[in-house]
This record gives sequence, structure tokens and C-alpha cells, in this order.
Amino acid sequence: MSGKITVTSPLLPNLDEFYEMLKEIWNSKWITNNGDFHNQLERELASYLKVPYLSLFTNGTLPLITALQALRVTGEVITTPYSFVATTHSLWWNGIKPVFVDIDPHTCNIDPAKIEAAITSRTTAIMPVHCYGRPCDTKSIQDIADKYGLKVIYDAAHAFGVEINGKSILDEGDMSTLSFHATKVYNTIEGGALICHDEKTKQRIDYLKNFGFAGETTVVAPGINSKMDEIRAAYGLLNLRQVDAAIEARHNVAVKYREALSGIDGITFFDDIQGVRHNYSYFPIFVDAEKYGMSRDELYFKMREYNIYSRRYFYPLISTFSTYRGLESSSESNLPVATRIANQVICLPMHHALSDEDIQRTIEVIKL
Repeated sequence: MSGKITVTSPLLPNLDEFYEMLKEIWNSKWITNNGDFHNQLERELASYLKVPYLSLFTNGTLPLITALQALRVTGEVITTPYSFVATTHSLWWNGIKPVFVDIDPHTCNIDPAKIEAAITSRTTAIMPVHCYGRPCDTKSIQDIADKYGLKVIYDAAHAFGVEINGKSILDEGDMSTLSFHATKVYNTIEGGALICHDEKTKQRIDYLKNFGFAGETTVVAPGINSKMDEIRAAYGLLNLRQVDAAIEARHNVAVKYREALSGIDGITFFDDIQGVRHNYSYFPIFVDAEKYGMSRDELYFKMREYNIYSRRYFYPLISTFSTYRGLESSSESNLPVATRIANQVICLPMHHALSDEDIQRTIEVIKL
């Protein structure tokens, strides 16, 4: 059997260059708490991503938890069941009730047309997800938020570097969060960021991620410890130099998949959106079992037999997990599109290190 083809592969910096930066850290003996590399990475990421204020975190979940704290969100938050569990877990950890609404089948993002009906007197915010890095309908969502006085926090874990007509989608809503997990387009091994619009809010975020300290003896809020260390910041600085090349390599993979799979009955996928700078974080396909002649799960396990490791992402829906199953909004009848999509989706191998042979092997198994 041929070698394993993984669904993702981490972007790794040059080891020699990383070693030189590690020597600087060792010489300085400053390994955390707003060191030089940490502060440099915050500045360079804000510039690269075209956002005004960015605060680094030690992973991608803590920015979600902190955003809710920083904006003093309570009660109920409207969100999507079609995401990674961290989206909804961040609400649970803040004592907030998630209210699920269905997704748009053409984008896999929250369907703005379903949001208003889910608003109650306890609703205080909307938490959409830019699923697979494809932009939400931010205008419609903001119009609803403005009408009802709601906050908007975007889970943009997949959306590193994504822009619409040259403007970062991370600048939408009240805040956006990023994940720099090893599986993402850009990674710091583990890490994340929280994006906001003004200096005062960034200061509050920075207090909250450092135990609430505003000085040596002053604690202004019940914060947590979620700071990024110098080692991961150095790693991130090196990866920032090569992320554009990695995105272009992913683009080339997407082009090859689309060319090869476009004629297969029962297999559909997303095309690029005009005016959007995509990052090609994932390549989901959707399997119509009746037309394709094989269910999604049958294809998924067949690929495993050929040593090709895809991912059913997102399956199952968050709303089906025990923590959330009892919510009224979790019913399958409330989420028919999300339920169908979750049972059809396979994310194919997608990363910068895929060879033409890897891509061809994957395509051939789908065509068999």
C-alpha cells in the first residue's frame, strides 16, 4: 500500500532559523509575559491581517471565552451547530445558553434569514462562524444586530488572511477570533488571537488574559492566564514569512481538485467567490448518495482503505452532543440543512505539502 496521505500537515519554519531565535530567547532568559518576540508578532500580524488591534493568546478557544467576557455578554447567544465544539463550549464556560439556527446550504455559514425568529428578550449577541474560511453574510448579520442592539463575535478560526475586495473580514462585527492551531493555514503550534477595533478594548482584553493585572499590585478583573510565550511567538514570526507561499500551494491543490471532480455526478464542492481572497484552509466535498452511488461514510472508509485520511468536518453537529442535546433549538427539525450537510461532507486532504501524486491518488479513489 502507498504511503499515508493526511488531511492536513503543519506549516513548519526553517529549523536553523528557529534555533537562532531560540538562542536569543535563552540569552535573554525572558520566555513569557510580553517579551520582544510576542510584541513583534502582535504588530506584524495586525499589519499582515489589516486589522487595527490584535491580542495574542495561547490557543484559539481562549479568545472566544475572553471576547464574551470583554463584551460582557450574558443570557442567550445565537450561533451555528455546524462548527467545531470550541465555538459553543466558549458560551457554556461563560454560563451562556447557545441558541442554534440553521445554516445556508450554499455557504455552510449561519443563515441570516433564520436569526430574527430565534431572538428573545434574553438574546445579547450573535456568534457566527466563517466556515471553511468562507465569509459570512456580514452585512445582513450586522443589520440584525443593529436592529436589536446585539453584539457580534465572529469565530474566524478558519479565516486567516481572508479578505473581501481588499478588506479583512476580521474587521467585521465587534470582535473576531483566530486559531493558530497546528492544523490551520498559519500556526504557532498552539495559539490564537482576538481582534478588536479600539485601544481601550484591547487593553481590557490584555488585562483579562493576564489574570486581570493592571499593575504589580492592581487587579481590575477576574482574568485568566492565556498569554502566548516567546517560543511560540518566535515560531509564528518565522511562519508568517512563508504563509503566502503556503496559501498559494493550497490554491493549486484546490484548482486540481476542482478540475478533476467537476464531472462526477453526486459530488459537489465550493468554487471561489469573486472579490474574495481565499486561504484554502479546507476542501470540503458533499456526497449525494443517490446520485453518486455510495454514501458519504462508505466513501470515507473506502479512502481509509487506500491510506487516504480525509475528515468528516463537521460531523456530528454540535447540537447532537450530550451537553447541548436537550436544548429546544437542537432539534433536528430546527436544523434540517445542517443535519443534511453534516451527513454529506468530507474534507479532502488539503495542505501545502501535498504532491501531485497525492492529489491524483485521492482523485482516483473518488472516481473509482
